[in-house]
Amino acid sequence: MRKRQATEKRRKRVEALERPQYGWIWKPLLWLAGLYLLTTVGLGIWWSRPPAVVPSPAEDATAPGSQAPAALRGLVTTLLDKPGGYLRNDIAPPGLWLDNMPAWELGVLHQARRLGRALPAVTGDEAAAFEAVRARLEGDGDDWFYPSTEHRLEQARVALTGYLEAADGAAAPGGVAGLAPWLSGVADDLDELGRRLSASVGNPEALADLDLEAQGLPRETPWYRVDNVFFEARGQAWATVRLLEAVRRDRRQALERAGLLPRWEALEAELSRSQRRLWSPVVLNGSGFGLFANHSLVMANHVLRARDLARALADASGAAEDRGAVAPAEEVGAAAPETTFEPEETASAAEASGEGVPASSAEGAEGAEGAEGAEAAESASAATPSAGEADEAGLSAPASP
Repeated sequence: MRKRQATEKRRKRVEALERPQYGWIWKPLLWLAGLYLLTTVGLGIWWSRPPAVVPSPAEDATAPGSQAPAALRGLVTTLLDKPGGYLRNDIAPPGLWLDNMPAWELGVLHQARRLGRALPAVTGDEAAAFEAVRARLEGDGDDWFYPSTEHRLEQARVALTGYLEAADGAAAPGGVAGLAPWLSGVADDLDELGRRLSASVGNPEALADLDLEAQGLPRETPWYRVDNVFFEARGQAWATVRLLEAVRRDRRQALERAGLLPRWEALEAELSRSQRRLWSPVVLNGSGFGLFANHSLVMANHVLRARDLARALADASGAAEDRGAVAPAEEVGAAAPETTFEPEETASAAEASGEGVPASSAEGAEGAEGAEGAEAAESASAATPSAGEADEAGLSAPASP
């Protein structure tokens, strides 16, 4: 009887402990949930830090003229191998909660696509060599199901690696041919970014110094998307700096000859200034000299300055390319009279030098000179009219000295 009572009490105690309202079951679950949130927040902060802009070293393994494809491969590698990998198509935390880094990735991917379309002109190679790269980069950046964006980016990296291996020993492109269309496209992208960044300002008077018309701006950016536009602009600027450095290494001598190198380096410096560290934990959207800064306007200032430099470089490189196409024909036309000699001038030069002329030839030449002298005298006397003939013609004979 006592054993039965003790067993009954023990059973009731266990049932009471297992009831949800008792609370002990939820404590481990709360601890696990808190640990999960803390881990995801820490990973989100770490994954949201964009790579710094550092001078990318020239790759010794790449052939001269292949630095631009190598830089494009570097962009793709950064998207795949940075902390957290490619986050824009994530469907689980913490990538699902992030928006700054996905916007930055969108900016980098946009410039990678632009260079992928311009690679045939920039490298001077056939378009078929980069068709696989362009097709892989043009895919949807939000795909998470097979083939995912990461899968296509990996295929693009493999294709670029194969091209670089095949281009070993190839000649570097000469001149500034092919740069103008790419620079013009970059300038258009920067202009669009400047307008989107400026649209975050509710007061049109604040845009007076940015050379923008308030009527041409898009609709005002919602407050919850201001940081997305800001980080997309930072991503495009970061990628453009890397690509400009690579093209400068490929075409340095041509840029120096065309006088474009100082402006090219100024464009790199302007875009590098837009990558300075953001000390605020959020993107502020203040105004004027108020308590809070306006990070979007600061970024728009750098972007629009870079736009002007890119447009000037596109125009100058296009003009230099046109001059380079016309110059060879002009040089050939100018050199033709210099290489043309009359037979008489050649013979007289040979007679004056007396070198390489046999004695028999010299004697023949002297006889020829005598005959030519007699013929010249007869022709001169025939061509000179007499005084009577001149009077009959109504002309006066020239006075003898």
